[in-house]
Amino acid sequence: MTSLRFPIDKLLLAIGPVVAASMLGNAITRPHIGGWYAALIKPAFNPPNWIFPVAWTTLFALMAYAAFRVLKWPAGTPHRGQALALFYGQLVLNVAWSYAFFGLQSPLLGLVVIVPFLAAIILTIRSFEKVDPFASWLLWPYAAWVSFATVLNLAIWSLNR
Repeated sequence: MTSLRFPIDKLLLAIGPVVAASMLGNAITRPHIGGWYAALIKPAFNPPNWIFPVAWTTLFALMAYAAFRVLKWPAGTPHRGQALALFYGQLVLNVAWSYAFFGLQSPLLGLVVIVPFLAAIILTIRSFEKVDPFASWLLWPYAAWVSFATVLNLAIWSLNR
């Protein structure tokens, strides 16, 4: 009789780093929302503050599921290692952007980080596609949101320099 074992280790490797990035980014961002960020001049297309946690919660859930799908493939699967390295690397850049923009209160440094961050997301999507095409599709809303965030970051920098 064959037993079906749920890959809890892979689930933890998918969810753990995503939750950690979410918590770190939130810890860096939240203290500056009511003060520094509220005082910035923002473009007309700036969403209301309540949109951001809704969007990010959804995106982090999609990211974790995408990573889980890739992690379930055997370790020797071509491109799997590169895909996961890119995935975890873009998570680091995700937190780095929060630190640059909110932690250091610098829209300019935010721009310096968000451009390679967006590039890393696109590379991750392309790499995931080679392993699990559906997992790559799960990351497109993330790329769209960070593309929007890049334009918003640029506009905020431009209006406040």
